[in-house]
Amino acid sequence: RMPVPTMNVLNGGAHAGWILDFQEFMIVPKQRMFRERVRCGSEVFHALGSILKSKGHTTLKGDEGGYAAALKKNEDAFKIIMQAIKKAGYKAGKDVMLAMDPAVSEIYDKKTKKYVLRVDGKKMSGDQMINMWKAWMKKYPIISIEDGLDQDDWDHWIKLTAELGKEVVLVGDDLFVTNVERLQKGIDLGVGNAILIKVNQIGSLSESIDAIELAQQHGYKISVSHRSGETADTFIADLAVAVNADFIKTGSLSRSERTAKYNRLMEIEEEVK
Repeated sequence: RMPVPTMNVLNGGAHAGWILDFQEFMIVPKQRMFRERVRCGSEVFHALGSILKSKGHTTLKGDEGGYAAALKKNEDAFKIIMQAIKKAGYKAGKDVMLAMDPAVSEIYDKKTKKYVLRVDGKKMSGDQMINMWKAWMKKYPIISIEDGLDQDDWDHWIKLTAELGKEVVLVGDDLFVTNVERLQKGIDLGVGNAILIKVNQIGSLSESIDAIELAQQHGYKISVSHRSGETADTFIADLAVAVNADFIKTGSLSRSERTAKYNRLMEIEEEVK
């Protein structure tokens, strides 16, 4: 099967000069064919660009091709994406869902055990972060949250999974680092329900396959991912189809090192449909 694309349209965190606290705000088109999802994603992306421009924001891009706009609050990212979905002629929650990678290990203060949201002017506990994700899920059609807590905040990860694991895809990236030992610990503790797979994060394709097989044996979803320092190599597109991945995360609808993967996936779809 073709993987579902989670498309980065707004960048923040370390990937965009910390103009927002959270690293990636994504859209997840729901059309039947992969090429239709790419078209939808592209139309929403360009609608978002025109809205940002009309509001006086820059339309420069972050590391992964999403717009790097200095919004007033982190939540404003979802508000403006919802506007872009409507402007492009789609319905949020029906045609297009939302996803995010807040990558909050980057903002976690290990001494105080608080999550420091500089843009919002807040310091939050693990429980408060969980409550914020809950509140956002009620307001926006969010289907996936990646690294919603610090990579070593296992206690709160257990709570997050217990409370939201049946409603949303909880992806471990910094949490699992494509590593079977970290993943096995998560499985044993009942933490998360999906894993991000980065071949050069663990170091070899064989180790990546080991992590994929372990995850699939225990019902965890698979999201094959690019990196922020990406090249135009399209191997992960083939890998995602080969391992029957649920999702592919390969950045925005701009910059050749991102669009190359979408182009390759559309080629694969022509071969397998």
